[in-house]
Amino acid sequence: MTARGSVPGVSGDVDLPLTGGCGCGAVRFEIGAPLQGALYCHCTRCQHRSGTAAAASARAAPGSVRLVSGAEHVRRWLPEGGLAKDFCGECGSGLFASDPDSGEVIAVRLGAFDGDPGIRPSVHQFVAYAASWEPIPDDGLPRFPERLPR
Repeated sequence: MTARGSVPGVSGDVDLPLTGGCGCGAVRFEIGAPLQGALYCHCTRCQHRSGTAAAASARAAPGSVRLVSGAEHVRRWLPEGGLAKDFCGECGSGLFASDPDSGEVIAVRLGAFDGDPGIRPSVHQFVAYAASWEPIPDDGLPRFPERLPR
């Protein structure tokens, strides 16, 4: 199936399902609907979790993410006041952000996709906490000092 999104940052036609997984291959997933948007997050929680200056993630349509294999390898960090951070317990690869109560996947880490997910980050959030050692690029994307307004 080919789908075309109508959201900022969509790069064109995408073949569905999108596929991805962790670095060691223990966890595999599919996404059966076009992604709804993508962003760069510069919060200190993402910096610590990823070891980078910003994390790139894409919003998944509700109910569109399906674990194909390796559910037993998925581990979860539940930070206070935030979404759950799901990662592979074998290799440590970041995979998802999910609702801490229902477990539904809300966002997928862009680095977890097998190929081009058909979307590009279209905004920077939490730039008030950006790493001093890596300036945010002058890419023309909107910047928000705190969380992106809903």
